[in-house]
Amino acid sequence: MLNTATLDTAEARLGAAYAVEQHLRRHGASLCDLLDALDDPSGFAALCDLHGAFGQPIPDTDAVEAALRDIRRILADQASSSLDRIGHERGLPASDMTRWHGARVSDLLARFRHAD
Repeated sequence: MLNTATLDTAEARLGAAYAVEQHLRRHGASLCDLLDALDDPSGFAALCDLHGAFGQPIPDTDAVEAALRDIRRILADQASSSLDRIGHERGLPASDMTRWHGARVSDLLARFRHAD
């Protein structure tokens, strides 16, 4: 017998993954610039993992969620003084970008929590 609850969860997780893909299309370049400026190789690796999860006809929702968690952690771990230094040296509004991207990543992660 078909378990519709499992199908509903899988469909909701795919919907969450597609929302992430849409977000990356619109704001991925900015997130890439920010992660590059942070000089944290794990942040850029997480972004690459996120893109890699969409390299299949059906995205790997677990990989998408894991990469988002890593990115959120990396953004949250940034010290204000470090962001101010980056902003001054690179001319990027690093503090604002970190807050904005952190909030968007948190919103996207919430879609996965609500799907389960």
